[in-house]
Amino acid sequence: MTKHITSILFLIFSCNLFAQEEASEESEKDSLYFTFEPEELTIEVGDSARVRITLMNDNGAIVENPFYIYGRRRALTTYPRLSDSSGVAVVKVKAFRPGSHELNARTITRKREDRVRGTMPVEIPYPPLKSVTFVDPAETIYEGTTVSFKTTVYDEAGLERKNAVVTLKSREPRVADFDPHGNLSAKLMGRITVEASVENITATHNIRIISNPVRGMSLSSPAEDARTGDVIHFTATPLTRSGKAVPDVPVKFSWTGVADYGIGLPANAQVTQTGKFVAETAGIFTVRATTGGYTASKIIKVVPRDVRTEMELVGHGLVSSVATSDLWVWPGVGQHAGKDFAVTGTWGANGEAYFWDVTDPSNIVSIDTITVDARTVNDVKVSEDGKVCVISREGASNRKNGIVILDVSDPYNVEILSEYNDDLTGGVHNVFVYQNHVFAVNNGRKFDIINIENPREPERVSVFELKTPGHSIHDVWVVDGIAYTSNWTDGVQMVDVGGLPFIERNLPMIQSNPLLQIAGKGNFKNPVSISYKEDQTGRNHAAFPFLSESTGKFFVIMGDEWFPFRDSNAESMGRVSNPRGGFHFIDMTDTHNPEEVALYQVPEAGSHNLWVQGDTLYTAYYQGGLRVVDISGELLGDIYKQGREIAFFHGYSPDGYIPNAPNAWGPQPYKGLVYFSDMNSGLYAVKFVDKEKKETD
Repeated sequence: MTKHITSILFLIFSCNLFAQEEASEESEKDSLYFTFEPEELTIEVGDSARVRITLMNDNGAIVENPFYIYGRRRALTTYPRLSDSSGVAVVKVKAFRPGSHELNARTITRKREDRVRGTMPVEIPYPPLKSVTFVDPAETIYEGTTVSFKTTVYDEAGLERKNAVVTLKSREPRVADFDPHGNLSAKLMGRITVEASVENITATHNIRIISNPVRGMSLSSPAEDARTGDVIHFTATPLTRSGKAVPDVPVKFSWTGVADYGIGLPANAQVTQTGKFVAETAGIFTVRATTGGYTASKIIKVVPRDVRTEMELVGHGLVSSVATSDLWVWPGVGQHAGKDFAVTGTWGANGEAYFWDVTDPSNIVSIDTITVDARTVNDVKVSEDGKVCVISREGASNRKNGIVILDVSDPYNVEILSEYNDDLTGGVHNVFVYQNHVFAVNNGRKFDIINIENPREPERVSVFELKTPGHSIHDVWVVDGIAYTSNWTDGVQMVDVGGLPFIERNLPMIQSNPLLQIAGKGNFKNPVSISYKEDQTGRNHAAFPFLSESTGKFFVIMGDEWFPFRDSNAESMGRVSNPRGGFHFIDMTDTHNPEEVALYQVPEAGSHNLWVQGDTLYTAYYQGGLRVVDISGELLGDIYKQGREIAFFHGYSPDGYIPNAPNAWGPQPYKGLVYFSDMNSGLYAVKFVDKEKKETD
């Protein structure tokens, strides 16, 4: 059964419009181009300039269509970001970050391969350097020890110049001297002056080198055996001749190892300078602690983690005519209590959302379809009470996108309750439903908070948008009144939208989540950013909060998405794209300085959406399929190499949209199974293979 958001008459009109657009796009694509006046631009940091951009055809005529205008994130801002339909835009460009950049214009088309782009070089000169400073330099150093020095360089625009080459020098090299990597080795007692120089700027710092009382070293650990991925804390204690501990002497940790597999293959591990050790491979490792010529060592035996199992197919809901996007699985309510249902979206298609009965996961049945005026229904979410579904809209024929609100209390007969597109015309890419409010990511710039207590009459209550230049947003996830937003270069922003009140039943959660301890000023009508973690790569695509059941630590997992080998014609030629990316584990113990401690990254595939249940990570890894990862215990280093992957599953289907081409989009664990959507073949239900049962078979 198929339902439509508008009348049949409107559908016929819109289909004709789409057909006209497609024909126009096909015929005009190769003849369209952009002109820029001026053709190139040089502009100082903090200054603005105006650029005239025109969309033209080969006949020299202006093409009256809107287009996007954008610059590199955090380097250039543009206003407006979207032109009107005249085909001409006078754009205000403001410079924020020096370097060689581009001002970009891109046409708006229903198909990605039909887009036409234009670029104009923008040169932002580097301002003169202003200062160089030592970062927390030591005042005293023990003789015979080595201490690392760091510096920070700023220019006259107040920007940190991380690419500036700083030279470190000791004026008394006989007493203490630097190596090429910024480490100062203290040779003799005395007083020295060290210099930090960059270009014509110099900073100095005075240091006193004192007698080293250390005459021995001890090294201890709570275990002598471990699995790969287990973090062992080593404690190094410098000792005086009488055996008294010297607590403030710097200690250097190192390791050597011999693998217990293969011939000539290396063992691999890491140890921090606070004594945390973790091995990626099985073998025998020797950990050493050294200071002032005194060393202690300890041997650790590491065995394989042995968490690997298999997954098997339970059921499959094939979608072969269009590309599938996200999914949501939920329990039925009312007359359908005891049953289970799922909804999947569609990408680059005809604005469809499919509804499924998954009560019997071995027999996934399509039960209803909703079609809206859109090219892509990227995201689908169901309310906590299981009565309302919200789907996103992009690529509407009338360019009015936004969200559509559905009554799914009877999933066999889904009803469209309302649509909301006020100021959402640029398209909504992702949504989240939390306490009768929809968080809608609007045109990649902000999220709108929309009240749906009365789902037939949605009402915007507030908007959250960053102030950083060239900012953008991809996704939002809301738990316990904190919105975790993924903002590409701006990383993860933690936004208070009504953190849990300080009442007795909430205290355990508040005590376990440091973000809830600093929340309290924000609400739906007044969202307030309370913490963030910047992404230096500019690829932050998804975020998920995670409370470790085994350690009690609270993390935010940052997922990145990257297309270094993008091929706009891949889909039309029956190939999948070739993305890359990983998941970064951010320790939120210090909300003012969140720290990345671990990474999960499949080298040959690209990361997309994720879910955490218990101490298990479920990830959709595009061409790498569904991946399930053990994230129990303390986390440190590269957890992919540590053998923490529990299982994987590829959604192959010879009848798929692109046959036999796995392209996992989103996972969701549900009632002992794992459901995931695959872009090329629809909805899957899989389960773990019972090891004991398999061994007896």
